[in-house]
Amino acid sequence: MIRRIGYVLMAALLLTSCGAKKRRTTQRKGAPVISNTESTASNRSKVTKDDGLYPMPEDTGRFERFPISDTQDYIETFAEIAQYEMRAYGIPASITLAQGILESGSGRGELTLKTNNHFGIKCHTGWQGEFDFHDDDAKGECFRKYNHPMYSFRDHSIFLSTRSRYAFLFNYKRDDYKKWAHGLRQAGYATDRKYPQKLIALIERYDLDKYDEEVVRGGLATVREPKNYEVFTHEVQKGDTLYGISKRYEISVDELRRLNNLNDNIISIGQILNIRRAQ
Repeated sequence: MIRRIGYVLMAALLLTSCGAKKRRTTQRKGAPVISNTESTASNRSKVTKDDGLYPMPEDTGRFERFPISDTQDYIETFAEIAQYEMRAYGIPASITLAQGILESGSGRGELTLKTNNHFGIKCHTGWQGEFDFHDDDAKGECFRKYNHPMYSFRDHSIFLSTRSRYAFLFNYKRDDYKKWAHGLRQAGYATDRKYPQKLIALIERYDLDKYDEEVVRGGLATVREPKNYEVFTHEVQKGDTLYGISKRYEISVDELRRLNNLNDNIISIGQILNIRRAQ
């Protein structure tokens, strides 16, 4: 089956050398007007270059929506783009897909339908793109809006790779989806304590890790260049204290708290802690 994303990328490779218009970015002063226009093949063929990576669709100013029937359709539509993001940024394709499925309701959730936001990324300070409001942890929260689903996938990669609190994730093996799932929760991506288990369950139910394996077999290094320390996790056992763990792994309590976004020294049995130890 030829994925719909595949049509975009195939057309992109043919048109990139001809040049393209620059993407338009606008900052809305109020709630955006949502277009009901569905994506068409002709719209998807318009592309532009993107920082030396694979070509992205041109932002025509129209809201392009990909109708998705179910989770399997979601995977077939976005698996290839998740693999391209893995090659470019090192985030496991399985994690990207699982987060997309979970956060967007397989592309059919209310927020995603009106914003193309597949990863539940809020506006945050400095966001200058379009936005819309949606009830989440609080009523009427500001969420980023994209005119094309692929912009959401790219922004997800940039979001994780440019924020210091997620930096430790990129020292895991790029195909170790379990560590990535636990690490995302520890870094504060989601407040749901079962977030890692939900991601892992989706990956294993739909065999999403096969997309990681395909990328790694294609020549992607599975680990980043050494940075003079090793990064791993510790599961809190009965009797563990933060001080005891710091002594065991020769890391300060302050560093442990910083790596795990802890406001105090309280830890619980089964909690996964990120550990960074100098070599």
